[in-house]
Parts: sequence; structure tokens; C-alpha cells
Amino acid sequence: MAGPLTGLRVLDLSRVMAGPWCTQILADMGAEVIKVERPVSGDDTRHWGPPWLKDRDGNETRESAYYLSANRGKHSVTVDMSRPEGQALIRQLAAESDILVENFKSGGLARKGLDYATLEAINPGLIYCSITGFGQTGPMAAMAGYDYLIQAQGGLMSITGAADGEPGAGPQRVGMAVADLTTGMNATIAILGALHHRHLTGEGQYIDMALLDVQVSWLANQAQNYFCSGTPPTRTGEYHPNLVPYQPFPTADGEKVIIAIGNDGQFQRFCQAVGRPELAEDPRFATNPVRVRHRLELVPIMVEITRSRTAAEWIALLGEIAVPCGPIQNIAQVFDDPQVKAREMQIELESRHGPVPGVANPIKYSRTRLEYRKAPPALGEDTEAVLARLLDKAPEEIAELRQRGVV
Repeated sequence: MAGPLTGLRVLDLSRVMAGPWCTQILADMGAEVIKVERPVSGDDTRHWGPPWLKDRDGNETRESAYYLSANRGKHSVTVDMSRPEGQALIRQLAAESDILVENFKSGGLARKGLDYATLEAINPGLIYCSITGFGQTGPMAAMAGYDYLIQAQGGLMSITGAADGEPGAGPQRVGMAVADLTTGMNATIAILGALHHRHLTGEGQYIDMALLDVQVSWLANQAQNYFCSGTPPTRTGEYHPNLVPYQPFPTADGEKVIIAIGNDGQFQRFCQAVGRPELAEDPRFATNPVRVRHRLELVPIMVEITRSRTAAEWIALLGEIAVPCGPIQNIAQVFDDPQVKAREMQIELESRHGPVPGVANPIKYSRTRLEYRKAPPALGEDTEAVLARLLDKAPEEIAELRQRGVV
């Protein structure tokens, strides 16, 4: 059975990561996604290399890994939106679409006649999602926002990294563009909600997504820690602020494993398995709240215990007694992990250059299986086909638009 969004059309005016991540998810779910790019240069991330995709002969192409990560399943159409003729084409495409996603600065598309108010008049059922750094309101609405800035301003870096006084202390960014990625995910959720509203009422609507809003919302339990204590959480490095023991521990072969004990029953089973049942009865360690207070006393005892076995031995032993324990893997090891392989989390799509590897969508439906139908497109590879199919443009008309630099 086709994907759950089959029959819907998305006009994607976004670039870089947050918007393209949203529209890639929609494409995976079956929507037709038309990615509009600038002629000649295209999406900024097409130039964010190395690394580059290699062709069948092992030669580097000019398709950047960054671009490939967020653009599968889409049709690339080049349109110069700075020109009135290009703006007219976008309005015509919007009239034929269900969803529009854009990440221009606040007010940027209004000057081109491509804002929601203009397009709603053409297509009242249109769901129009704007993604910006700071949203459409507030004193920073007009400013550009980038993931690194948002991680800092949104509080994430204040709780990421080694604690003060430890080697390497200081705020750290997360190793992925998490503000972009989570905004793309939240934008997808918002669009799905708006689709249900449209199903009930026939009305489209405007969605205002801000990276800063999403990052603040993503503080989750750490924000609640602040609300309940009145004290801003700080960096805790390897250990968890609310659970003990819940951190990496050294092993006999020099590796580290994560032991993530989430309740008192797991701690009791751990203590029994290692021949130290008295630890679970010690008033300092009997419950999680007291273990958190006495972390500095418990962790050295745990380190002494964990150094007695290899990483593999700990993973096997604790797996048998349902105590969470796992390895710290690099990305190559992740994609060689038997569980990751069993879940089919690496895919491969054919392109004109050869196979394009990628990370699968994690959604697994029982009926509407996701489909990976198209590799990330080369710049403008679908321009003629889309304009002819959706806008009924004749070949000579498209040729004229291309000659004038509109497409």
C-alpha cells in the first residue's frame, strides 16, 4: 500500500536543513515534493563539501553529503524568484499544492507576493509553514537564526559538556544540528495537524515555526528541573543530573560502557549479579534520590567493580538480568550494529551517478509502508517535467523561460 501522504503535493521553498528535513519526511511518507531552487547555485548545502558523493568509478561528484542527507524523494525545479516571471510561476505552483514550506527571513516573501495572505487568496486550502530562527513576532523576528546560535541562546550549550572544574570544561554544542532537525520534525507534526483540520473544515492555515521556540521546548525535563528548584541546571558531563548510576564506566579492556540504571529494582539486580548485595541495602544507595545525593561516594565503588570485566562481558551479563548497558559506538560501528541492520536503518537509492547511501526514516507503519522512490535530485533535473505536467507549459514556452534566465 502507498505511503500515508500519497496524493498530497508539497511546494518546498526551503534551504539548508530545518525545512528540507521536514519536506524529506513528507516525501518519505508519500507526498510529492517539488523543491524550488535558485538557478545555477541551488540550495546552499549543495556546496557544503567535502565530503562529496562518489560515482560508480569512485570519482568525486559535486553532490555534497550534506545536501544528500535531507533531499531524497524530491523533484528539483529551478526558478528565479527575484524576477516577476519567477514569482508568477511560484504562485501557479502554489495554486496546485496542498502544503508550502519556506524558511525565508520574516517578511522576505511578502515583498515577492509569495506570502500566506497572497497565496491563501489563490488557494484557500493551502497549508503554509514558515520556518525562521526567531518566529514572526518579538524583537528578534527580523534576524536570521542558525543552529549554533540557537543552541547557545536556547540554553542547550549551558547543559552540554564537562562540568566546571573538570578537564575540558565549558559549554559545548551538540554534534548534530539538533535545533534544525527538531524544528523540521516539529514542522512535520504541525503540518499533519493542519491537514486533519483541513480534512474537517476545508480550511488551510498558516504555521509559524521558530528554531528558538523548538529549542526552548526541547529543554523538557531540564527546564522542569529549573522550574521546580529555582536553580538553572549546569553541565554535568558524563553523568545524569537525576539518576545514579547512569553514565559511562571503564572496563577491563580499556573500553567504556554505558550503565543506565533507571530504577531501584535494576540497581538491586546489578548488586546481586556482581556479588555486592550490601550496596543495595546501604542507606546511602538504597533509593535513587539518596544515590543522587551520594553519587561521589557510589561512582568510585562502581568503577572498581566495572574494571573487573570486559565491555563485552558487561553487556552480556547485564543484558541477562535486564539492566540497561551498551557500548559507545562511532558512526561506522552504528551501521555495522546487528540491531541497526535488523531495523534496516541504512538504505540505498540509484542516481545518475550510481548508488546513493542514506539513513532510513525511523517510522515503521504496519499498513502504509514508507517508500524511497527517488534519490536526491540534481539541480533542476525536474524543471521541464514539472512545469509541463502541473502548469501545462509547452516545450517552447519552457525553452523561452530558460533562455531568459527565469528557470
